[in-house]
Amino acid sequence: MHAEPHPITGQPFDSPVPPGTGWPGDPATAQTPVAHTAAEAARLAASASTIRDLDALSSVCRACPRLVTWRESVAVSGRRAAFAHQPYWGRPGPSFGDQSASRLIVGLAPAANGTNRTGRMFTGDRSGDWLYAALHRTGFANQPASTGAGDGMVLTGVRIVASVRCAPPENRPTPSELAACGHWLDRDLGLTAASPGLDAVLALGGVAWNAVLAAARRLGWTVPRPKPPFGHGAEARLGLPNGGEVRLLGCYHVSPHNTSTRRLTEEMLDAVLRRL
Repeated sequence: MHAEPHPITGQPFDSPVPPGTGWPGDPATAQTPVAHTAAEAARLAASASTIRDLDALSSVCRACPRLVTWRESVAVSGRRAAFAHQPYWGRPGPSFGDQSASRLIVGLAPAANGTNRTGRMFTGDRSGDWLYAALHRTGFANQPASTGAGDGMVLTGVRIVASVRCAPPENRPTPSELAACGHWLDRDLGLTAASPGLDAVLALGGVAWNAVLAAARRLGWTVPRPKPPFGHGAEARLGLPNGGEVRLLGCYHVSPHNTSTRRLTEEMLDAVLRRL
């Protein structure tokens, strides 16, 4: 496919976007090592010494063949008409936000025409519209809308990650894909807990809630038994090996289904964010 102009910067890019070609916020370079299996993802995740390193490595991961095929096919031929002439990121979504944050927001997975297009978590779709507006209302974001990488959005005190970092067909990752991508989440939690220290995690939806609990167990953290059930406003305390605690908060996902049916309202979302 021929290069197309970025909607904000105007710079031309191929789809999917090759690492190190200048996409705003791209943490990777052409030399960033690529994981082709779950075992390689585990090894490379463990090798990351900083969040920036981790973002670079995860953003070029190719460990799950089904997800690689899907995300790249959408980037080339599965676009929505409104974005037909834009370049598509077509790679795993790196985390976004304050790299020194002590609070994380964990989502399910990138949307095919959202993060998979823009290269930024929760950006370019209705779910992201809801989340960033709420982050602005609660003081975590400098502006109320995130339209694309390079738009000036800055988060303070919080960083956004995902349980699975590639767009999955029908928004449904398989157990093996969740397990493979769990290596990146493990390292995200571990690095944040080590420095600056992790105070709280907000899980958007039951899949993210379960992914965080599974990661906590793999890291040797203390997880309450029986397993804390997910629910909007639910809270669980996870024990760290150093004696500290991390609060895990639950929130209904900011999906169009939940927001249009008012299962999740702006007031409900803001109230949970203020507890972070």
